[in-house]
Amino acid sequence: QGHIYKKTMSMPYSTISKRFLPDRYVEGICPNCGKDGARGDQCDNCGKTLDPKDLKNIRSRIAGDVPEFRDTEHFFLKLSAFEQALSEWVGKQSHWKANVRNFTANYLKDGLQDRSITRDLDWGVPVPVPGFEAKRIYVWFEAVIGYLSASKEWAQKSGRPEAWSDYWHRDVKPYYFIGKDNIPFHTIIWPAILMGFEKGLALPYDVPANEFLNLEGMKFSKSKNWAVWLKDFLDKFDPDPLRYVLSINMPETADTDFTWKEFLRRNNDELVATYGNLVNRVLSFTYRSFEGHLPKEVEEAKLGESSKALIAQAERTFQDVGAALAQCKFKDGIRTAMELARNANRYLEEQAPWKSIKTDHQAAANALWTGAQVISCLKTALYPYMPFTSAKVHEYLGFSGTIESAGWTLQRPGAGQRLNQPAPLFAKLDEEAVAKEMAAARA
Repeated sequence: QGHIYKKTMSMPYSTISKRFLPDRYVEGICPNCGKDGARGDQCDNCGKTLDPKDLKNIRSRIAGDVPEFRDTEHFFLKLSAFEQALSEWVGKQSHWKANVRNFTANYLKDGLQDRSITRDLDWGVPVPVPGFEAKRIYVWFEAVIGYLSASKEWAQKSGRPEAWSDYWHRDVKPYYFIGKDNIPFHTIIWPAILMGFEKGLALPYDVPANEFLNLEGMKFSKSKNWAVWLKDFLDKFDPDPLRYVLSINMPETADTDFTWKEFLRRNNDELVATYGNLVNRVLSFTYRSFEGHLPKEVEEAKLGESSKALIAQAERTFQDVGAALAQCKFKDGIRTAMELARNANRYLEEQAPWKSIKTDHQAAANALWTGAQVISCLKTALYPYMPFTSAKVHEYLGFSGTIESAGWTLQRPGAGQRLNQPAPLFAKLDEEAVAKEMAAARA
């Protein structure tokens, strides 16, 4: 649409490697924050987008030599043409996270510069223009286009070539879940591409970018083998405890740290001792004491005030967790759900149905039925975080069908509902197993 043009630019060239060095083939000191190790397109430390010529003490990451700058011709995206439109659009995104809004606003405040969208490379997406056979399209230009092109390819392959439009022209809300280093590509470059390509395409509704998650105080590194490899993890542990720990420790507004010690603590103190304990003692005791059913002799209107208050909290929790998820406030959602689990455990300690069942059968029935209502709330509220666990609880409560088919609804198990025999949800971890993981990581 007239926003791409050719221009000759000066790029680093290694006389040792005899090649141009685009973007991540060079590194140096960031002119913005002073951190060494910044790449030719961006500084990981401060997030500033860069050009290779901006780097101080620039050097090749291939041969280590100091490159010289030579002229080369490339295609450019006229990003400057979208500055006003982007500024007006970004100004309306009041629901974005503060870190995303601030980063994007600062980017715009500096003024948008046209960006080259091709590179001197021999791998990647070819440039379909004569004379550019030795060049490739810049990965962050073609990567974001993949959101749209993949939709069109899917529509073609499904035999409905116009179906892609349902996801791009209607009143849709596209969400882009990314890390903070990719913010400008999704709040500046991608919206500009959409604006320039076709009027009316759906711009990003939300870009809930996270900060960085570190491992034992250090940045994850594949090259240094400093990582928790998912395949290895799943050979030894269940997936949901990891999902839980990553969710409740999510770096939504600041960098956070994954440590094996914290993983052990949260698994044992929060999953086993809080949520797992709640589910196991309510459902196991109910199953044994009421012949595999929820108590039949319960009338909600006749419940005591503490029971009614807990059920009311469960209803509020379900609404609050749903609202938190819709706003991409995932830590708020899981914390709210776990607070309900803690309150339910306190309620059970006060009611002590395992004692009252000997002297006041109705009181025990009321307490256990109330506990089951809370558990039913939690199995859905926690499903986005721990789907495998929630599927088990759904089955234990005796609901028909899958938890997925039930959808986001607060299911209320009825009096006398048939239960399935429950089993413990989580396994307690010992310090020795975690110590082995820490030792292996540092080996």
